[in-house]
Amino acid sequence: MKVNKTYRSLLDKSIASMLSAIEIYNKPNFAYREETFSILAVNAWELLLKAYILKINKYNLNSIYFLEPVKKKNGQNSTRKKPVLNNIGNPKTITISDALIRLTNQRRVSQNLVDSIESIIELRDNAVHFVNEKSMAKEIQELGFACIKNYMSIIKRWELEIDLTVYNFYLMPLAYIDSKIYADTVITSESQNYIDFIKSKLKNKDTTDEEFDIAISIDINFKKTNSFEGLGFVFDKDGVKINLSEEDVQKNFPLTHTDILKLCKLRYSDFKADKGFNQYMRTVKQNSKLHYMRKLDPKNPKSSKKPFYNTNIWQELDTHYNKK
Repeated sequence: MKVNKTYRSLLDKSIASMLSAIEIYNKPNFAYREETFSILAVNAWELLLKAYILKINKYNLNSIYFLEPVKKKNGQNSTRKKPVLNNIGNPKTITISDALIRLTNQRRVSQNLVDSIESIIELRDNAVHFVNEKSMAKEIQELGFACIKNYMSIIKRWELEIDLTVYNFYLMPLAYIDSKIYADTVITSESQNYIDFIKSKLKNKDTTDEEFDIAISIDINFKKTNSFEGLGFVFDKDGVKINLSEEDVQKNFPLTHTDILKLCKLRYSDFKADKGFNQYMRTVKQNSKLHYMRKLDPKNPKSSKKPFYNTNIWQELDTHYNKK
């Protein structure tokens, strides 16, 4: 299938920029880590948003250009428009803020996603003020985790022509940091202003939006047991079956039927707990990645059972209802 060259270039540059942001952040000793990550991550988001705008506008380049009316001979503005040119004669493209406003107005991005991106933009714009960045390194990394997770999620949602399976998107967790570093640092007034800005975003976070996060909490625990006692895994339909502990099940299937009903009323403008909803839930129950029937007493083979659901259930229900 032939892909528009400009669109393809924007996607490729976006991926390259995000990978560069991650690579620099993961360097063991890099003095300008957080600030450089924010600069490259914002660039990655801007290119990705422009690519999507270009795609939904049938690859019309004017959709990502700043346009101005063409002047008539009498000096008046005509209805036709042309791209505004920069100092070297190339068309000016819209900013990342312009892109977010357009997509927000079209209800193509959630407020949590917008807040996440704006938090990284503020970090980039105020980077020069963060002269004592170690005092907020952990908080900034929590924004970075959310930034990368959201980046991957939106690529999947928008079905952009990017194969995520060939890339490793992850930030190395902060580890082995001497506690004296945090004890000896002082948060500058500029850094405190930024933290207050993020707090205001988190305070107004849409709790019904399970797909996009503003920040992801980091909680690192060191245990004396070896890592082979807790191997990670990914789902593969052809893979070897494994057994999960009850603790694992609780983490992966935290929602009850009552929880879903409450959240649906908050999440959707046209939700009704009717026959249609019951039919959708029957479909969900056929998907082992979304539904788990748990025994209330795991040790009792005759124990009664109760259904629990994975948070990815919203990806299924979102196709049937309109989000507020």
